[in-house]
Amino acid sequence: MMASLKESLAGPGYVILNALRVINIIVFLDMVAAHIVMLIKIDLLTDFFFFQAVSHAVAIGICLFLLVSELPFFRNYFDRHWPSLGEDSGFLTLAFAMLILGIGALGDLNTPATSQEELGLTFWRIIISAGILALVVSVINAAANFAFADRDIGVSARHVRVYGAVAPQKIASRTGSQRSFQLSYKREETLPSYSTSSPIRRSSTTGSSRFPVKISPPQNPMRMASNAASSKYSRDSTGLTMPDIAHHPALQSGHI
Repeated sequence: MMASLKESLAGPGYVILNALRVINIIVFLDMVAAHIVMLIKIDLLTDFFFFQAVSHAVAIGICLFLLVSELPFFRNYFDRHWPSLGEDSGFLTLAFAMLILGIGALGDLNTPATSQEELGLTFWRIIISAGILALVVSVINAAANFAFADRDIGVSARHVRVYGAVAPQKIASRTGSQRSFQLSYKREETLPSYSTSSPIRRSSTTGSSRFPVKISPPQNPMRMASNAASSKYSRDSTGLTMPDIAHHPALQSGHI
């Protein structure tokens, strides 16, 4: 019953959540304006005013960062590096950050430098409106996160804001493709691997033996000819006799 109700809300949720996105952007712009006013009107009573100025500058940076996360740009960056602000995480982190910023803006009004008399009615209203809007819209974001999300099938409120009524089908197809990829990857890991350094010797079609063959280096032709000529007149130590010295040229010439 609950699943069918959430599926029926996916279509209107596309319009509602995109309207809420515009409201979020307005809240962050209002918050940036409020901290700029407090940064300009800061009271220089002591040397610690620097840290108060840094706190306002950090709040401005956080508001701009959250504002960019609500825009339909850099979605891959936020999904990869800031998953708590990505499509799979919904609006809870955004709502909590907006709540803290709203409480901080209203707390900054409790100083003499940010009183209505010092700031003027216009600037004072900017700050108090930013704080109240941040508190109210943070609660709306948290409620929308639970109203339009369906955790049973992995659909978040941000998925509904992007895909609308077809968000369940989109997530189901993406989940199926991821599972098939993981199964194929695991199947590849279980296949046996062969290494070139394996001790298994493959037999060759030329009838080569599996025992290592020692191949001698090529011989010098001149040395081979010299060895062949000398072997005609000499023998090694296997018992063969040397040639007869009576055939030596010196004996034939009559010098002896």
